[in-house]
Amino acid sequence: MASEKEPGDIPAASPSTPPAEPEKRKREYKDFGHEEEKATHANVDMSTIELKAEDLYDKEKVDLETIVIDDVFKLLQCDDNGLSAEEAQRRLELFGPNKLESEEQNAILQFLSFMWNPLSWVMEAAALVAIALSNGEGRAPDWQDFVGIVLLLFINSAIGFYEERNAGNAVKALMDSLAPKAKVKRAGTWSEIESSELVPGDMVSFKIGDIVPADCRLTEAINVSIDQAALTGESLPQSKKSGDQCFSGSTCKQGEAEGVVISTGANTFFGRAASLVGQDDDTTGHLQKILAQIGSFCLIAIGLFVFLEIVILYPKFHYTYRRGLDNILVLLIGGIPIAMPTVLSVTLAVGAQQLAKHKAIVTRITAIEELAGVTILCSDKTGTLTTNKLTIDKDTIRTYSSFSPDDVILLAAYASRTENQDAIDMSVVQAIGDTARARAGIKLLDFKPFNPVDKRTEITYREEATGKLKRVTKGMTGIIIELCTRNKTEELENKLEADVEEYATRGLRALAVAYEEVDGDDFEAEGNGFELIGLLAIFDPPVKMVTGDQLAIAKETGRRLGLGDHMYPAKVLKDGPAPGSKHRSLDEMIMDADGFAGVFPEHKYEIVKRLQGLGHLCAMTGDGANDAPALSRANVGIAVEGATDAARGAADIVLTEPGLSTIVHAIRGSRIIFQRMRNYSIYACAVTIRIVVCFAILAFAYQFDFPPFMVLIIALLNDGTIMTLSVDRVLPSMTPDSWDLAEIFAYAVAYGLYLTLSTIALVIIIMETTFFQDKFGVALETSPVVANDPQLHMVVYLQVAIISQALIFVTRSHSFFFMERPSAALFCAFCLAQLVSSIIAAYGDWGFTNIRAISGGWIGIVWVWNIIWFFPLDFIKFGMKATVIKYLRDRHAKAAAAAAQHDAAEGVPMTRTQSRAASIHESLYSNRVSFIKRAARKVGFGGKISMKPEELQRFSSIQAQRVGATLARNPSRTA
Repeated sequence: MASEKEPGDIPAASPSTPPAEPEKRKREYKDFGHEEEKATHANVDMSTIELKAEDLYDKEKVDLETIVIDDVFKLLQCDDNGLSAEEAQRRLELFGPNKLESEEQNAILQFLSFMWNPLSWVMEAAALVAIALSNGEGRAPDWQDFVGIVLLLFINSAIGFYEERNAGNAVKALMDSLAPKAKVKRAGTWSEIESSELVPGDMVSFKIGDIVPADCRLTEAINVSIDQAALTGESLPQSKKSGDQCFSGSTCKQGEAEGVVISTGANTFFGRAASLVGQDDDTTGHLQKILAQIGSFCLIAIGLFVFLEIVILYPKFHYTYRRGLDNILVLLIGGIPIAMPTVLSVTLAVGAQQLAKHKAIVTRITAIEELAGVTILCSDKTGTLTTNKLTIDKDTIRTYSSFSPDDVILLAAYASRTENQDAIDMSVVQAIGDTARARAGIKLLDFKPFNPVDKRTEITYREEATGKLKRVTKGMTGIIIELCTRNKTEELENKLEADVEEYATRGLRALAVAYEEVDGDDFEAEGNGFELIGLLAIFDPPVKMVTGDQLAIAKETGRRLGLGDHMYPAKVLKDGPAPGSKHRSLDEMIMDADGFAGVFPEHKYEIVKRLQGLGHLCAMTGDGANDAPALSRANVGIAVEGATDAARGAADIVLTEPGLSTIVHAIRGSRIIFQRMRNYSIYACAVTIRIVVCFAILAFAYQFDFPPFMVLIIALLNDGTIMTLSVDRVLPSMTPDSWDLAEIFAYAVAYGLYLTLSTIALVIIIMETTFFQDKFGVALETSPVVANDPQLHMVVYLQVAIISQALIFVTRSHSFFFMERPSAALFCAFCLAQLVSSIIAAYGDWGFTNIRAISGGWIGIVWVWNIIWFFPLDFIKFGMKATVIKYLRDRHAKAAAAAAQHDAAEGVPMTRTQSRAASIHESLYSNRVSFIKRAARKVGFGGKISMKPEELQRFSSIQAQRVGATLARNPSRTA
């Protein structure tokens, strides 16, 4: 035993102490985390203060956080009387003010940035074509198209601008939570100054209720207790003694203290968190990535047919300049889904209002879309997991005796607390329906609650109906089976093991239940032996816990919440897996872990970054300033109820009610919103194909010149109707959503080509035959009908407008369109748009565009024609599902299986990733572009704190780097 002791261990006081006790205590104590940090000396010659900067980068030589106080005073060139006013002013110029700078953004540049993406570029080009290039041949510029296009662009930008200007600034929130005033000793005299004027080397004082104004080492401490929960995540206030470090922004809960300031502003613990928050501002959101790819699909389709029109219409048909340009404008205006960012923005904004009803406030609106696809939720413990709800899966209960599943749940409920419940007891009691049944018909004689050693609960009770004493226990499977002496056999253990493994593969946790009877009236007597009666399955939310608390507390929290206790101390994130362990890489260890304890801001940041590197969309919950960097880095940062301003500023979603149930509502709501956006994306791509292919073919076949203004009318009516998709009735998926763009494009091409066929068939019948004229007595202006008959244009307008919009009822449903009722808003908007289209068709004699009103007979023909062509759309959807979509999904599943096998064989690769997928192309949709940032900097709009990544890696010695290096270069005296 002696050989196992750490240096400094106290020997056992009594030889009679059982040997197992110290061993157990020692193991538990070791798990408890915080390693004792002993005072160190700077390994440099302290007789001279002329230190080199490279020496200060070496933590082996000097670390202001741990070296003895005397060395701190020497290194910082100060004493306990404080600095002189002149020296304080000199250091203020050297180190800057003790506050965090926030970036102010120019509103005009921010608004204009929303018009800077490829979809907008094409529409801007179309506007220029309409106003500048459409001159000549005796015709005026195309003002109507120009005004309509510009109006669409400005509406889109205004919505995006409004959303972003309302978003909170995370760095500003961190800055605002710094202490505004500080008590400082200068030249031997105490005074109160603005905390922003503090400099390294100042002597400061604080007492109960004060916020620590800067990172400092205590020189005097009288019964001091500091609450660091908002910074480090520790649940309880920490006692501090002379020589200890206190962090800026933490709160003094007890006692009085004096200390010497060792770092200020951006170089404090708090400031480092702020710089981490600002690190990822150059990346684009996941929604922007999808928009980029959908935009590319539409641009390629339009570009291809514009090119074909140029090389066919001009050389072959000798089109004049202006006539060919009008045809190209039709493709540009009709094909570009310019309203896509606007429609999606409105969908997200309405969704945000709906989430607010569930007490979830959205601060970055595109986070809703990302939340729908989140595959891993990393949760901070403190204030986040305290009201977690687990659920018993009744359909998967296993029984091993004569008891039925209902009996097993009832007996398990007996063995659960009915008050002061932990999450597992609550889930078991709620599973029986009426919670009063958990104590009905029995008299409680003895109850043993769960504890980390026994890992089970136990009740002894008297059954009132028979008067017999009985005992039930529930708990961890391995513990319970060891107690079961009555029916434990090799066969039973094998079956139990197989059932637990099956649960595990399905993401369920197992809870074993055993039962015995007790002879006589002594409730403390031994029973007749436990008998395993059942195994309960508990839904285990896919959560990883990331907490600054101690390891044992983290494990216990994990046990109580059913999250598992497979947790590691934060040091493994630096050291990696131990040699010979089952994990071949740190990434594999992170994926396997239930959580991490004792973490600092960049630990949480690193965990999230690595999970993203493994291809996961990651959500992070938290409540303190220490969580802000990881909240900012995560695809979706969630600040829980009671979070600090710093965490709220960094988060994308802020909860105003405690517990994970609010997050569940938010995820469900986000998946509903995702379905609405997916439905719209299929519709928008299909309409692009339909307009571009249809009008290009008509131009090639009949030299058909459709008026560009009527395409703009179709786009306006379509987009106005589609806005109501934001409140459509849809069902959320049961698994994380993801954008399968191959599926979306496949559906779009199928629908688009079918709708193209419907229009071309109508035009052929009208132009090549007299079927409608003979059967229904209708006529057009020209006879025989020519391609550019103004009334034929109107017929085509009405046919395209009606059936294109009706397509949304097919794309929004999984079954037949009439099986899933749309929202009243969508249906009414559709009816109103079709009424407007029909009225335009009946009365639209507009001189500036080549159309003429048509008779009621033609309107009726178009409606009937569209209805006939509409019904087969569902069968196209089913046919696509059975063929192309099935093939795409099978191919995707095979690729995923192959990747999993490769990872199992080779180990999980470590790939560097940005928090939100970004490339040069995708960043064009980020509403932030480098030239705008550079322009803002040139004209002096705001600055930003920056910190090099290598400095962040040297977390504990950054203060020495900044303070010591600066003073070494600018000594106030020489020794």
